[in-house]
Amino acid sequence: MLKTIKTPEQHDIALARIYALMQQNVLPATPEGDELEVLAVLVEAYEKKTFPFPKPNPIEAIQFRMEQLGVTKEALMEVWA
Repeated sequence: MLKTIKTPEQHDIALARIYALMQQNVLPATPEGDELEVLAVLVEAYEKKTFPFPKPNPIEAIQFRMEQLGVTKEALMEVWA
């Protein structure tokens, strides 16, 4: 029986089961496929609660993306000029 994940140990067990099911290439609409889908939902809920990911500052997000693309402030200013 599947239950909500409340501890790191339960999280590890759920991840191991997900991995095992994925290695079997289970099909949707089968008992194993349904188990995989439910486990994924439970793990996602636990991880969102346990490992919150803060939203980035918009300016920092733009600067990060510019850095990834190798775009300088000067090059950006040329586009707007």
